[in-house]
Amino acid sequence: MTKNIAIFASGSGSNAENIIRYFKENESVKVKLVVSNRSDAFVLERAKLLGVPGVVCPKSMWVSGEEIEKLLKEYKVDLIVLAGFLLRIPDSLLHVYPNRIINIHPSLLPKYGGKGMYGDRVHEAVVTAREKESGITIHYLNEHFDEGEPIFQATCELTAEDTPEDVARKVHALEYEYYPPIIEKLLQTI
Repeated sequence: MTKNIAIFASGSGSNAENIIRYFKENESVKVKLVVSNRSDAFVLERAKLLGVPGVVCPKSMWVSGEEIEKLLKEYKVDLIVLAGFLLRIPDSLLHVYPNRIINIHPSLLPKYGGKGMYGDRVHEAVVTAREKESGITIHYLNEHFDEGEPIFQATCELTAEDTPEDVARKVHALEYEYYPPIIEKLLQTI
């Protein structure tokens, strides 16, 4: 039986594109749609070029989550994958999709997580703290930012000379390598 994914993204969408390409020829897993809260998010263009429907759901739709839930049911979504999505997921969706909403965070949680900690902000904090390593955390979503149960972590070594841009490059490489296969593995349990 085919498992269907919805990707939620707010920005450029390089992780979303990587996931779509990974599953493009997979008969048992389909990326059914990309959902963004921003009409100008480049992820929508990436999705369109790869033949995946893109839907804009403005911030107002995320308050109750009812319209989002209806959309996901229409596309028969089994797993929601966050890839740079910057809005809080409504509790109602968390209850409809328990342990079926995952996120990737660009640090080794619980370090450098929480509200407002995303993207370059995380990498800058890592460099400022002179960390010897960074990495990614793939985790389930719960009611609190970046506090859901961890699924997987991968690390990369850092040097004293690394800039936030260097850290970002190393972390992105981990995201691209590990996120799609972890998604695939999770789908086998759903």
